[in-house]
Amino acid sequence: MRPEKQAIINEIRARLEGRSYVILADCRGLTAEQMKELRGRLKEAQAGLMVVKNSLFGLAVRELGWDGIERFLQGPTAMIAGSGDITSLCKILKEYTKANNLPVVKGGRLGGLVLSPNDVEALASVPSREVLLGQLVGTLAAPLQQLVGVMSRKISSLAVVLNAIAEKKTGVK
Repeated sequence: MRPEKQAIINEIRARLEGRSYVILADCRGLTAEQMKELRGRLKEAQAGLMVVKNSLFGLAVRELGWDGIERFLQGPTAMIAGSGDITSLCKILKEYTKANNLPVVKGGRLGGLVLSPNDVEALASVPSREVLLGQLVGTLAAPLQQLVGVMSRKISSLAVVLNAIAEKKTGVK
């Protein structure tokens, strides 16, 4: 293999290593200005976009031992790789696609799972990490709040009973 191609494969592999996800899309039809705008939005989600040659991308993922993703390598391919919140990225892609009818998501990979375009669409509807953590805290806090309410009612009932006993013994109302 020519050294130039090996260098490109090494660059693709380097961009994929240590990333928690990669989404493949067809960016055919996007102007240079739209591509620049999309890259800027993707940076917000800690992701980067790189247009790749399918054969070189295929070699890079084989070197990484990623199976199943090669089926998305048809037509022009843009690789969106990141390590941030994938739901944020999917929301950005969905919003951008809705406004521009591009890019067309082909599929991707999250951890060891291969994602279909429908999976990527479904991830866009999942609440953000912060919202999910807030929901978890609320779910955990609700029983504790109920317990505190019950205990405070029991303590106030006990105080009323003790007060009644004290009044009865002293004869004062």
